[in-house]
Amino acid sequence: MNPTACSFTVNGRTYAPPARPVAVVCLDGSADAYLDAAMARGLMPHVQRLAVQGWRGSARAAMPTFTNVNNSSIVTGVPPSVHGIGGNFFYDPSIGQEVMMNSSKFLRVPTLFPAAQGAGRKVAVVTAKEKLRDIFASGLIARGGIAFSSEKAREASLATHGIEAVEALAGPTPPIYSGQASLYVLRAGVRLLEAGRADFLYLSTTDFMQHKHVPDAPEALEVYAAIDAEVGHLLALGAVVGITADHGMNSKQRADGSPNVVYLESELDARWGPGFRVILPITDPYVVHHGALGSFAQVHLPTDRTVPLAEVIDFVATLPGITEVLSRDQAARRMELPPDRMGDLVVCSGRDAVIGRTPAYHDLKAIEGGLRSHGGRYEEMVPFVLSHPLRPQYAARALGDPRNFDLFDFVCNGTLAG
Repeated sequence: MNPTACSFTVNGRTYAPPARPVAVVCLDGSADAYLDAAMARGLMPHVQRLAVQGWRGSARAAMPTFTNVNNSSIVTGVPPSVHGIGGNFFYDPSIGQEVMMNSSKFLRVPTLFPAAQGAGRKVAVVTAKEKLRDIFASGLIARGGIAFSSEKAREASLATHGIEAVEALAGPTPPIYSGQASLYVLRAGVRLLEAGRADFLYLSTTDFMQHKHVPDAPEALEVYAAIDAEVGHLLALGAVVGITADHGMNSKQRADGSPNVVYLESELDARWGPGFRVILPITDPYVVHHGALGSFAQVHLPTDRTVPLAEVIDFVATLPGITEVLSRDQAARRMELPPDRMGDLVVCSGRDAVIGRTPAYHDLKAIEGGLRSHGGRYEEMVPFVLSHPLRPQYAARALGDPRNFDLFDFVCNGTLAG
């Protein structure tokens, strides 16, 4: 039986998916360089064919270029200023605590998934990282949809995930710190489609391999070849496929291979005395990926005394490796961020630098072998691939400034898939 073609409206956008399977894929950390390296060696023939027969371009990710921020944008179709998640981590002054934003309670708008399920689609969301599952599952399971992670696949139950016996479907639960964690996501999506248990898929991988390997490393090439094979299976099952990323990835090292870190809280305390609070929104449970070091930071000024904001901005802007320093209002406007979940300042670092708090705060042993990370402007441009040709108005948009969170709109409304 073919999927229903009923439309639905979420967060001001109407989606009219075709009467065939839909699969949107977020390849975590996949800068275009990863696709280019694999294609140049003939390792991604299916995606390469899409670039000719469908569409391949680039899109702009949401800032900061972190996982929770951009996955939330992709699944809601709106920027962080609307959905409310402006980082993996933030400081909540109302309770005086630093808080992880890995729960649907922080979402201020619904995702597409409950509405798609209500419109007659069989929705399944598979993520590598368990931290995203609750966000994706919000309102979906109660409507009969499916949401689980490869990290906790063996723990999925019918009541909480909409599915049980995942390992019988897709194989043993893989280690999260592996390329297999990402491949499991795609393989599970294929199995759900084959079994007729889903026809509207969101598949979100993890960026462990991208944190650990440059694009032309044999380990990365092997994973991208395997990704392509699973994309081929989705296409063979008749799916309209869209591929993007939540952010890119860059090496953040000095010439000698040591991490290139600006310890911002230390610098501020040395200049004005203690009391500054630097929040690193990349912070999450996966410290082996990045050691909580990224290219974006929020800064809260001391509350016990007055420190001139303009002077702090001027000082931080002079620090080597820092490329952008904005007040809360400026950053909220330019980066489309929720101002009530921000510090007094937003600070970004360059392509080869990250921002830390203090040397004692970070365990650099977690990133032995080299630091590759993300979060700033230099990880903002990501792949934007569609399996079918675009309608003229969407082709024009794709040549302008498409956002990665436009992908469901393009897949559902913008292709000539029929």
